[in-house]
Amino acid sequence: MTKLTSALALSTAAIALGGAAAAQEAECPIQVGVLHSLSGTMAISETTLKDTMLMLIEQQNADGGLLGCDLEPVVVDPASDWPLFAEKARELLTVHEVDVIFGSWTSASRKAVLPVLEELNGLMFYPVQYEGEESSKNVFYTGAAPNQQAIPATDYFLNELGIEKFALLGTDYVYPRTTNNILQSYLEEQGIDEDDIFVNYTPFGHSDWSTIVSDVVELGEDGSRVGVISTINGDANIGFYKELAASDISAADIPVVAFSVGEEELSGLDTSNLVGHLAAWNYFMSADTAENEEFIANWHEYIGDDSRVTNDPMEAHYIGFNMWVNAVEEAGTTDVDAVEDAMIGQTHPNLTGGTAEMLPNHHLSKPVLIGEIQDNGQFDIISQTEEVPGDAWTDFLPESAPLKSDWAELECGMYNTETETCVQQKSNY
Repeated sequence: MTKLTSALALSTAAIALGGAAAAQEAECPIQVGVLHSLSGTMAISETTLKDTMLMLIEQQNADGGLLGCDLEPVVVDPASDWPLFAEKARELLTVHEVDVIFGSWTSASRKAVLPVLEELNGLMFYPVQYEGEESSKNVFYTGAAPNQQAIPATDYFLNELGIEKFALLGTDYVYPRTTNNILQSYLEEQGIDEDDIFVNYTPFGHSDWSTIVSDVVELGEDGSRVGVISTINGDANIGFYKELAASDISAADIPVVAFSVGEEELSGLDTSNLVGHLAAWNYFMSADTAENEEFIANWHEYIGDDSRVTNDPMEAHYIGFNMWVNAVEEAGTTDVDAVEDAMIGQTHPNLTGGTAEMLPNHHLSKPVLIGEIQDNGQFDIISQTEEVPGDAWTDFLPESAPLKSDWAELECGMYNTETETCVQQKSNY
């Protein structure tokens, strides 16, 4: 049966039922775009997300598909090349005519895709923590906003560890730079002097960390307690942690809290010298819940390797995918506008306990977890909050503080509460 005749058959069946149910509109198979780097510097993180999507799609098909159709994955490789993300997104939407895209990791890649999504009215689920300062009608952000990761982690450093000086180390692109701008402003509000904040950026794939680590050590020469907040992305993390170990720097000396290092990244490292360093996410594999136990078992069965780990962006795809399925079923169609409307208010259990909810700003409510690296490459969860609503616009940058996003009532992702006007609809910021 062709996609067209299948759709007609669904409509005919609905009419035959005397209008008892609305016609379900879908062309079979339903195409699901998977836009993750399978090569280049970000493949270390993104390949697993491609596999996660294939697992979720296989499970959904085994459960009967969606709207009477099978789901068909369309996988492309943007190869850690940000302009290529835009080209591949356009290919997915125009050549393959996918109904939805799950993809991207870096903010540079997401921002490259945004104009294509908004031009062609595509729909994308973005599963990674990011810097905020954005809310597109065409994107659902299932990773953490700064108030769900960066700010709580900084509070932990300040309040629990007594950190007095901060090294903000990041990869040189939009996510680390914007996040660190927010954190620098927040730290100064908390009484940390500007001179006690060291900020450094390195390119993707950076490998020589000796000078930078020495600079961090020098920051504490006066006896101050120093902490590192890391927005280092991709395989550059391998060199950074190896240099810490080579310099005999332990978590007791200079603790590191990472925003882009999870179980997948640690799986390629000798973690024996990293015990005690931290990461802030909304999920850790070590979460002790029945839902997480089932998810891990399904992952190991699918991937055929019980040593493979799970991580936060995988949970974000799990939540986002299941919310999308529920929204499509509720809307009775894969039509982007109808699905976007149905997405707001969707709920789904977190793998760490509690329930995630999709908010009118296209961000989730999620718990914040702090994990401590163990010598087996897992994290001991040492702090967990209740669900925190994701904030698209930070309160700690003056130009963002008056802004809010509300795609339900205000139909605007950048609404100025002082002037009571929608600043702009498109995400060209």
